[in-house]
Amino acid sequence: MASPAITRTVRPLDTLRFDVSGPPQITGVVAEHLRLFGARTDRPGPGDASDGGTTLTGGGFEPAHAIATWADPASGLADEATVQAATGIMAVHGRRDGDPRGLAVDYAATATAVLTVQGLLADLVGQARGRAASPVTTGADRAGLLAVSQYLAAAGADEGEAAELSSGGPPFTSADGVLFELETLDPGAWADFWRALEAPADAMRSGWRPFQFRYATACAPFPAALHTTARSHGWERIRRAAAASGAEVCALRTLGGRAAEHDGAAPWSLTPSAAGPMTGRPGPLPDGPPLARSPFGRPPSRGPLPLPGGPPPHGPLPDGPPSGGPLAGLTVLEAGRRIQAPLAAHLLGRLGADVIRIEPPGGDPLRGMPPACSGVSARWLALNRGKRAVEIDIKVEADRRRLRELAAQSDVFLHNWAPGKAAALGLDADDLARVNPALVYAYTSGWADRLHDAPMGTDFMVQARTGVGEAVRPEGEPPAPSLMTLLDVLGGLLGAEAVLAGLLLRERTGHGVRVDSSLLGAADTLTAPALRRAARGENPRRPAGFRRPLPTADGWIAPADADARAAAAHDLRGLSTSEALSRLHGRGLTATAVTTELSDLHHDPRFTGSISRDAHGAPAVPDPWSFA
Repeated sequence: MASPAITRTVRPLDTLRFDVSGPPQITGVVAEHLRLFGARTDRPGPGDASDGGTTLTGGGFEPAHAIATWADPASGLADEATVQAATGIMAVHGRRDGDPRGLAVDYAATATAVLTVQGLLADLVGQARGRAASPVTTGADRAGLLAVSQYLAAAGADEGEAAELSSGGPPFTSADGVLFELETLDPGAWADFWRALEAPADAMRSGWRPFQFRYATACAPFPAALHTTARSHGWERIRRAAAASGAEVCALRTLGGRAAEHDGAAPWSLTPSAAGPMTGRPGPLPDGPPLARSPFGRPPSRGPLPLPGGPPPHGPLPDGPPSGGPLAGLTVLEAGRRIQAPLAAHLLGRLGADVIRIEPPGGDPLRGMPPACSGVSARWLALNRGKRAVEIDIKVEADRRRLRELAAQSDVFLHNWAPGKAAALGLDADDLARVNPALVYAYTSGWADRLHDAPMGTDFMVQARTGVGEAVRPEGEPPAPSLMTLLDVLGGLLGAEAVLAGLLLRERTGHGVRVDSSLLGAADTLTAPALRRAARGENPRRPAGFRRPLPTADGWIAPADADARAAAAHDLRGLSTSEALSRLHGRGLTATAVTTELSDLHHDPRFTGSISRDAHGAPAVPDPWSFA
C-alpha cells in the first residue's frame, strides 16, 4: 500500500507556482490540492474576486489557467445553496425525508474545486505531450448536474423505477440510543440478521428490495417493523447479530471523534514505480522546457488499442471520447464496479482518453439494471457511455494473461476491486509494472488501509464512520448519512484527479506511478471545514435550519445562504413560486426555485442547451469543463 501522503521529494507540480482567486468555498480546496501536489504560492490565501481564476506557471510549461464560477450570471445561481437547489441535489438528498433539503456541507463547491484541478492537470499533461495550452472553465452548476447524473438518467428513462420512490431509510436506532448503519450485499445475510433480532418475516422480506436499491433511488421506504425491531434491542445484541449473520453494522461517529483521530493525510497518494524509468526517457527537469513531447504509451497516430479476441461483444458504445481532448491518444484500462472507479474512468474519457472496460463473462450485470433506455440501464450509461468493453474472466490464468497484454499497451490501469484481490490475482502494481514500467496504476478503494477498525468500504458505511452523517445535517437534526451517493461520486472525482496527477508525474520523471484514492479521502475532503471547527473546539455543525428550502403554494424556493435569514421572515406559502421569487428579488434578496422533478431539468431555462440525449436516448449532462 502506498504511503498516505504524496511522496515529498517527487510531486507532479514541483517547481510550479500558482495564483488563485474566486469563490472561497471553491478556491480554498483548489489551493489546498495544488499545494499538496507540490505547487507554491506567494499569497497567504486565495483572493475572493468572483470573476477570478487559477493560474499555474513554471516548470517549463506555458501558463495553465482555469476559471471556476458558480454558474452563468444570467441563471441567478450565486452560491452553494442556489446551485444545490437548481441542479436537483436538494431534491435527491431530500428523498429520505419526503421534501427537498439542502446538504449542510459545500458539496457542489468541493466537486467544482476538484474538477478545476483536474482541468489544470489535464492541460499540463496535454502540453507535455505536445498539445497547446488550453484555458479551462468549470462551473458549480455543471458539477451539480454531474453529481445527480445517474438519478437524472433514471428519471428520463423509457420505463419507471424498479423500486418505490418514497420517504424512509436508515439509520436505525438501538434500544440504548445508538444510531447505526447496516450494510450487506447478500440477501441471505440480510435475512439472517433480522431473523436473529426476531423481526417479522414479512417485514424482513419486503425490506430487502428498498434496501438493495437505496444506492440507486436515494431512499429506502422500509417497513416500520424493521425500525421497531432495531429499537427493541441494545447495541451489543445488534452487533452480535451482525457478526453471526455476515452483515455489518457501524455506529454513526461524530465529527469531533473524526477530528481527534484524523491523520492529516492527503486524499490520494502517488508512489513512483519501483520498476524504474522507461529506457531512453528523460529524467526530471526542475525548471526547463516541458519534458516528454511525445506520450509514454502509444502515439496518437496509432489509433485505438485493438482488443483481443475481435470486436467487443457489447460495443463499442456510441458517444465516444471527444476528439482532440488533452488526453487524446492515451488508453485507460478500467476494471471498475458500481460508481467510484467507473466515474473516474468516465471523466478521463471525457478528457479524450480511450477507455476500455474489463467486464466479466456475459458483461457487466449492471447493464441490465432498470430503468433502461433502448435496452441498456440508464444509470449504467451515465457512467459508461462511450467506453469500449472486453470480457475477461480474471479467475482464469489465460484471461489474466490477456489483461496483462492489454495493460502492457495502456497508459492507465484503474480498478476498485476488494482489498487484496489484485495481489492475489497477480495483477497488483508491481506485477503490471513488470510488463509496462510506464503504467499509471490506480486503485480507488474504500479506506486506503488507513483505519484499523474500518467496516465495509461502501459509501454509506464510510459516511457513518467519518462523521458525514453529522456534517450533512444542521444542528438540532439527528445525524443521518445522505442516501445520495455523495462519497462514491466525490471519490470518483478524486480518483480521476489522482490519475491525472500520476500521468503528469510520469511525464516529468520518466517513471510509472501508483496512485491510490479512497472514499475516506472523499469524506475528509468534504468535511474538512467542519473538522477544522471541531479541532478548534467549536461546534462543527451548521446552525439549525441551515439550507432549508422555503415552501410556496406550488413548490419550494431556496434563498442564498447570505440572504436566508431575511428571506425566512417572509411568509411565502400563499404565493406561487414565481410570485415568491419576485417578492424576494424586489427586496434585493437572492433566491431560486428548487428543482423537485429531475426530468424538468431538460426544459429548465437555467440550464438552456446543457442537458442532451445520448445515442440510446438517455439523458446526458454536459462535460464539466470547457477548454478554449
